[in-house]
Amino acid sequence: MLTVSLIVVAVLFIIFLVSVSTLFYVIKQQTVAIIERFGKYQKTSSAGFHIKLPWGIDRVAARIQLRLLQNEMTMETKTKDNVFVTMNVATQYRVNEENIKDAYYKLMNPAEQIQAYIEDALRSAVPRLTLDEVFEKKDEIALEVQHQVAEEMTTYGYIIVKTLITRVEPDAEVKQSMNEINAAQRKQDASQMLANAEKIKIVTSAEAEAEKDRLRGVGIAEQRKAIVDGLAQQIIEIKNTGASLTEDQIMSILLMNQYLDTLNQFANGGNSTIFLPASADGIEDLRTQILSALKAK
Repeated sequence: MLTVSLIVVAVLFIIFLVSVSTLFYVIKQQTVAIIERFGKYQKTSSAGFHIKLPWGIDRVAARIQLRLLQNEMTMETKTKDNVFVTMNVATQYRVNEENIKDAYYKLMNPAEQIQAYIEDALRSAVPRLTLDEVFEKKDEIALEVQHQVAEEMTTYGYIIVKTLITRVEPDAEVKQSMNEINAAQRKQDASQMLANAEKIKIVTSAEAEAEKDRLRGVGIAEQRKAIVDGLAQQIIEIKNTGASLTEDQIMSILLMNQYLDTLNQFANGGNSTIFLPASADGIEDLRTQILSALKAK
């Protein structure tokens, strides 16, 4: 009898231990647990220590993460100008804490479902744009896809936080062609810049030369005016002395003095040879030419 009693006590003790082991459960932080009773949803348990009915009456059907999750995918699609591109897309999502039951029971594999929605949205958006527009509007495409997928996933208890297009890679031949086009464009721009610089240099030089000639002409004109003014002043001074000379005679004397001063300056400049009229008629002819030139001006 004693042996039988011991066996019964041992069996009861084992049953107690097994019952205790199935009676308690612990949920980690940022995690919730779906509790089912006889296969039917019973409740959602948050983080902490909990008690449930043992022997499989209540069971932890699933533990669901509340932290932000990320799903990365790679897909290929075609642009408006018939260029195939490979796109890397990262989607950040999390479970809606107010709709945990739907998040568990409505979707078998949420990551695959989100990926399918994103692929559909991208294959709808990208073919409307050229390759250049895809690069330029990458963020706008990602935002459009995010809104479209978020609307669909809300009914399943998931929140789409952010959708990022991390890489757009065209076909290798297209990429090489783009690089060649860019290189050619850069060479063309460089040639144009060099041509513009040369043009500016030539125009600036011509303007400087024109200004130089203008200033030289102004200087010569001022010089001639000063000579004429000086001659006029000398005529007035000679008349004031009471000399009985006409204006033409006075002008002839002054011009000859001016002519001789010029010859003197010419000789002082290092010139050793000069041709002069040999006769009196030659001197007179030279005087007549100078007077005629002055009267003509």
